[in-house]
Amino acid sequence: MKAEIFNYQKWVQETNSEKLKTNLELFLRESNYTVLNFIEHLFEPQGFTAIWLLAESHLAVHTFPEDGKTYIELSGCNREMTEQFAKLLEKWVADLG
Repeated sequence: MKAEIFNYQKWVQETNSEKLKTNLELFLRESNYTVLNFIEHLFEPQGFTAIWLLAESHLAVHTFPEDGKTYIELSGCNREMTEQFAKLLEKWVADLG
């Protein structure tokens, strides 16, 4: 087996931590990722960082509410799963307007 990591990065215009957590968790599960653990931190007065530890690697999210945007980065060892996650996220972003 060849060791490979497939990366997907995206800036989105959503900074609501609950919406991000709910949707990203759903996209991971619909892409067949195995969530092993989840950790988050809410900053004062604003900001949110979260990491999903996956059997297949990890997903990290960092909000920048002062700029109205969020950085999302997925690293995974399965091309098809990473592409499925990207497809779901891209559709959600398009639906946000």
